[in-house]
Order: sequence, then C-alpha cells, then structure tokens
Amino acid sequence: MYEYHTLPNGIKIILSHTPSRVVYSGVYINVGSRDEYGADEGIAHFIEHSLFKGTEHRKAFHILNRIDGVGGELNAFTTKEETCIYATSLAEHLPRCLELFADILFHSTFPENEIEREKDVVLEEINSYNDTPAELIYDQYEELAYEGHPLAHNILGSKRNVRRFTTERLRQHLERNYTPNRMVITVSGDVKFDRLVHLCERFFGSYQRHCEDTEWRKQKPGFHIFERHINRHTHQTHLLVGCEAPDLYNNDKTAFTVINNILGGPAMNSRLNVAIRERYGFCYTIESQYVPFSDTGLFYIYAGVDLDAEERALRLIRNELDRIASTPLTTQQLRQTQRQFIGQMAINNDNGSNEMQSIGKARLCFDHVDTLEEMNADVMRLTSDDISSVAQRYFAPDKFSTLIYGN
Repeated sequence: MYEYHTLPNGIKIILSHTPSRVVYSGVYINVGSRDEYGADEGIAHFIEHSLFKGTEHRKAFHILNRIDGVGGELNAFTTKEETCIYATSLAEHLPRCLELFADILFHSTFPENEIEREKDVVLEEINSYNDTPAELIYDQYEELAYEGHPLAHNILGSKRNVRRFTTERLRQHLERNYTPNRMVITVSGDVKFDRLVHLCERFFGSYQRHCEDTEWRKQKPGFHIFERHINRHTHQTHLLVGCEAPDLYNNDKTAFTVINNILGGPAMNSRLNVAIRERYGFCYTIESQYVPFSDTGLFYIYAGVDLDAEERALRLIRNELDRIASTPLTTQQLRQTQRQFIGQMAINNDNGSNEMQSIGKARLCFDHVDTLEEMNADVMRLTSDDISSVAQRYFAPDKFSTLIYGN
C-alpha cells in the first residue's frame, strides 16, 4: 500500500498511491516549538510564516502564486515537535510543488521588510489567541503541566520574542535544524513511485546539511499536578481537566486512543457528550483530546459550561473517568466501540490531505506506516480488560490537574 525510499542525504520519501487526479504533497520536518529555548521561543512558528516571504529565486508574490496560480493550495503548520509544509494540486503540478518546497526550505532569504510586516501578522495572531479562552486554556494548561521544560511554552511564542526576531536569527535556526536527515517527503495521489523518487532526487538530492541528534531532546518532561482557578470575567466557565498519558512509542497507546474516543471523541454518542450536554444541557462544548509526544503524552477534557455548573460538570467528568476504569465494557459495548473507531479511521484516511499528513508523521516517527488493515487488527485485539487496566493506570484522581477560567 505504501512505497518507501531514502535519498543518500537522509531525506525519506513515502507514497500512498490513490486513483485521484488530485495529489497531496508535503514535507514533514522533525523540528517544533520544543526545540526552542529562551529568546528563540516562537521562532519555529515564525519561520513557518516567513518561509513564504522570499527566496534567492522568488519574491513573496511568486511563491504564493506558484501553486495558487494553477488552482492548488499551499500551506504550513507548526506543532510542538514538527513543522509541515504542504500543498494540494493536480497530479501534473506535483513537480512545481516539490521544487517550491525545496526552494523555500533551502533558499529562503527572510527579507527584512517582509519580516517586519510578518511580525505584525503574528502579533495579531497572538492577540486573537489571547481573546479566545477556549483555545488559550490549552496553552496555559501545558505551561503549568510542563513548567521548566521546553514543551511548556506555547507555539506562537511571546510578543517580546517575536518583535526581536531578525533575519540572521531566522536563518541560523533554519540552517541548524531544518536538515535533510530530519525530513520526510510525503505524497498521496496517482503518482508513479519511480517518477516521485526521480523528482525528489532532482529537487532535494544536492542538499547535504546534517544535524547530529545525539543531544537532541534528551530532557524528558515531568508532569506537574496543580489546581488553578483564574478569574477572566467570561460569559461561561471554561475548564480543562487532564493527566499524563502514553507517549508515541508506549504499548498503551492504542488502548488509550480508544479510551479517548469513548469518552470525548468526535462522535455525538461519546460518553461525556451524552452524560453532560445531552442529559443536562448546561454545556455547549465538551470533548477530550489525547496528544502523544515522543517521550510523554497529555490527555485533556475540555468543557465550556454555565457559570453556575462548574462543580456539577467536574463531578460528572470524574464519574465518567471512574466508570471506564472500574466497569469493563460488555462484549456488545466492546464490539460497538471497535466498529465505531475503525469506521472513523477509514473515513479520516479517505481524505487525501489527512492521509498525506498521517503517513508523513508516521514515517518521520516510526520509519514505517501501518496499513489501515494493520491498525484495524490492533484495535480488534483489544479486550475489555485491556481498556479497563489502561484507564486504571492513568485515571487515578491524584494524577489529574485542573485549570478553570471563570468569574
């Protein structure tokens, strides 16, 4: 289902062959906000913005028009541990996408006038984020949970840092970290693999920058337990309850992913949605998220509730955590859970952009991508005891931290 190749300079390639005329392509880079320290906090996200502002061969307009001008889309994002530049295009325009990726990754000039303008854009992004409690609460929670570790600081960085970024600092960070041995070229579409490898060799093969990773990310984060209530004069109470969770390589990851789906996944029949929103109606949004990192993980439950419903919401959330840990699923419930999760994975994988990003990250982190059939088999092997025992290990009341925005 997937085809693999590694260029001599260390860049990895993965292709998922699909019959669509639309091709989804991208470059995953194993660099994120946790690789920043001090005055550089926020620089990975700022570089992500600034890569589109000019290269040795193109000005900003020509970069944006290169893909958009043929009806495609060009975009990028930064996470705590990765940066991704990606595009959607017709199959015949894949060469221009790959050539553009190489140009902006290895030839960006970060023109000073463009950088100064982009600072205003990012500062407004920070303002917008700070005005949105439902988003801000996640960042502040991570700051408290990982205090003293690079995972603690938010991806956008501080206004002070953004104002002080210079062309030279951006270039130094890029050259030091965005190296071929940390890159994966990921493609989903109707593309012949030999042609893809040839294009990657042509556009990426000559770059030899290499970063030694012997000291890289050696500091494993701890998880701090806290309870914090912050007055923000909001129209509803925003609460976030969470705990440490399995990392990317932990054997508990599959069971925990299913647990998260049962409790607060995207389906309307999630336990938290039924127990709190549907039954009592005092919240509009309640959901859970599981975020595995390379050496730790986070599990959150977020709810936006009526101002007078804070204590009831926390009690009901605790009830659902206790229930999944103490009451094994019946055979029928287990099969229903497995069918639902397998269906969700199939639908998600049917989106070409989602698949391109999923296989890119898997190739980056595991050097291999499980097929949908292999993932389904992992889910079907789970037992009720597996789910209960994993929930018991992580969901003890004294392992949870709570952050509340309210009046």
